[in-house]
Amino acid sequence: MDGLAPVRGGVLQRLVHDAEQPVHVRVAQLSSGNVLIGAQADDPAAAGRAIERMRRALWLDLDLAPFHKQFSRDPLIGASVRSNPTLRPAGRPHAFEAFAWAVTEQLIEYERAVAIQRRIVAALGRYDPVSRLRDSPAAAVLGGGGASAARLESFDLSASRAITLIKASREIAAGRIDVDTLDPVAQEEGWRRLRRIRGIGTWTVEMMALTAQGRVDQIPAGDLGFIKFVGRALSGGDPYARASEDQVREFFAPYGAWQGLAGVYALRSSANVKSAIMQLTGG
Repeated sequence: MDGLAPVRGGVLQRLVHDAEQPVHVRVAQLSSGNVLIGAQADDPAAAGRAIERMRRALWLDLDLAPFHKQFSRDPLIGASVRSNPTLRPAGRPHAFEAFAWAVTEQLIEYERAVAIQRRIVAALGRYDPVSRLRDSPAAAVLGGGGASAARLESFDLSASRAITLIKASREIAAGRIDVDTLDPVAQEEGWRRLRRIRGIGTWTVEMMALTAQGRVDQIPAGDLGFIKFVGRALSGGDPYARASEDQVREFFAPYGAWQGLAGVYALRSSANVKSAIMQLTGG
């Protein structure tokens, strides 16, 4: 998943917090292909809820049969679906973590954003001495409980994004914005509230929705990968062409409730660009 989930002896390790209760979660894929998840915590109920969070992050309960039935012969993504039928979007167990990391990734190189995230976790993250793992910081911490704009800037986050992250974190920590809800209507109300905060656009919200809120119907249309992919497809193969966000949305609209997953498949290989061009031109 990321630097917060190291692999030890072939087992994925992750520290997940249930409120302020640390839960050590382990994930292993068996030779049968099944996934085994275990959790250790002082409170068994907290361990159970952490397992559910990890199941959602790994999309283990996502029924892909309707997607395969509809798109396994699709001219754009069909070959990728057939070759890797279990592919899912990369997920995170905490919606707030997904949101905060999306803020750090705005308009900069991914490697630089990851370095910022690591500094934030090292300085402000929650440490569990039993598992010796760290979790991302809670919203209350990034909302001012241990962070300031100047401190976040010292981690290489820009001044404007530091202020944006603090403001949004305060709203989430105060309960005025609920990012953990699984209700689609409540989720979308939270998205609207987040977008009212200066510095938060649709890409940031869509990244959170796709990676942590179970919304495979959401495609982060402002992502540079999609802008390049669709730009090449619409231009007939020009490697320098760029599409608009509206063009990206229109391009993936035929995938309906599966747009986010279709986008993941579309970016898997450059060969799909050729398929996209042929689909558009009828070739």
